[in-house]
Amino acid sequence: MKKILMLTYLVIAINCVLGQTTEDTTKKILPLNSSLGLELINVKADVVDHNGKEGILISKIEGEIKGETLVVIPEINFKDGIIEIELTGEPTADADPQMRGFVGIAFRVNPSDYSSYECFYLRPNNARANNQLQRNHSTQYISHPEFPWYRLRQENPGLYESYVDLAPGEWIKIKIVVDGKTAKLYLHNAEQPSLIVNDLKHEDSEGKIALWLHSSTLARYRNLVVTPN
Repeated sequence: MKKILMLTYLVIAINCVLGQTTEDTTKKILPLNSSLGLELINVKADVVDHNGKEGILISKIEGEIKGETLVVIPEINFKDGIIEIELTGEPTADADPQMRGFVGIAFRVNPSDYSSYECFYLRPNNARANNQLQRNHSTQYISHPEFPWYRLRQENPGLYESYVDLAPGEWIKIKIVVDGKTAKLYLHNAEQPSLIVNDLKHEDSEGKIALWLHSSTLARYRNLVVTPN
């Protein structure tokens, strides 16, 4: 009997950490105050308090990294809907000076190997540069593996990136709205999107959601809310 009770309490505790169902049973809320239940790909996770807010700090593992640097949310399948989260990004202490604190969210992640996905990410170090062209590269859409940022910029300059005010290491509220082949990125609770993509390269596929970062970035995340359509 004691074993059954202990197992019941454990299940309840895991559900509280990983997510809770609101009155709208399709909405999933994950506070991200633990790495329990998350799948870490070439990264490590620590619970931190940053600027008075609790979240998880994600950074690269030691040694050579092959493949993506992601934190996959295994329990959520996502096709269309709304993704909301708070995050921060800044270059690591040993990062090349050209690194910009790349941090974002990947969605429709192929669950077989996590190498195929859509993604919006930010470059916080670009946003307050004295060079306007660099400022215009503050937000970015990519679609791996076929459409990395440099291909999209070369073939369609300015179409898949835009300016928005950001600061390295500061919490940023973002919202991603996905509908079929269209995705919109909102920041700072703005009514209008900062970036619109009308031709998602994987079209209307389905997959996982992942916390995305470059290996040169210290990233923090908190309060993931997913509302599928």
